[in-house]
Amino acid sequence: MVEPVGIGGLAKALATGSSEHIALVGGGGKTTALFALGRQLSGSTVLTTTTKMGRDRTGGNVVLFSPSDLEVARGLAQHQTVLAWGQDKGHKAAGVSPETCDRWFTMADHVVVEADGSHQRPFKAPRPFEPVIPATSTMVVACVGSDALGRVIADQCQRPLRVAAAAGCSPYLRLTPERLVMVLLSDRGSRKECPPTARFVVLINKVDETHRGYVDEVVDIIGDAAPVVAIAAFDPSQSPEVRGST
Repeated sequence: MVEPVGIGGLAKALATGSSEHIALVGGGGKTTALFALGRQLSGSTVLTTTTKMGRDRTGGNVVLFSPSDLEVARGLAQHQTVLAWGQDKGHKAAGVSPETCDRWFTMADHVVVEADGSHQRPFKAPRPFEPVIPATSTMVVACVGSDALGRVIADQCQRPLRVAAAAGCSPYLRLTPERLVMVLLSDRGSRKECPPTARFVVLINKVDETHRGYVDEVVDIIGDAAPVVAIAAFDPSQSPEVRGST
């Protein structure tokens, strides 16, 4: 059994250290987690993505587009936390290369990377070129929306055929805790491209009393294979902008 915590306690729940390169993968909740960690991590922090992010999702951070290393260093010195993107593509911002993230990790105490896309679906399995995880990542956090549990895979998941294949079932069956754990721990699922030295953590988002039983089952099934952090569906300490991010 795991007790859900508010998003304001995410960094503590993940047991983050003094220097972390965190890659967020999987389903919904990655952007919310990114901005939460940007507020909570102690020390200089670069927030970024290796895929794409909504241009209007800044979390109140200073935004740098295609910055030089000098511009990143100046931004960190002035603001401590910066959001660094590649090109501005209108309603979307392009990501940066994983090698760029690795380099920024030599300049900042922390780098937090949204390393996967899910089109706001609560769960997914990756395509061959996904996720894009930097080599120096110290932690890979697999995000799951609790509202995927108990629902039909084809209805709730992105890449449902890939989810079903990793779970060994039809995409027209429900995503039970057992099937979820199979995908989470699969090299074709959430552990794909996880660096061998990185810690792998499961983050289950939007947990309320409706889904609490499912989450407890996931924790029991996954056992010692990976730590599980559950985030409560509502944290009154957070602003509407942050609560609405995905």
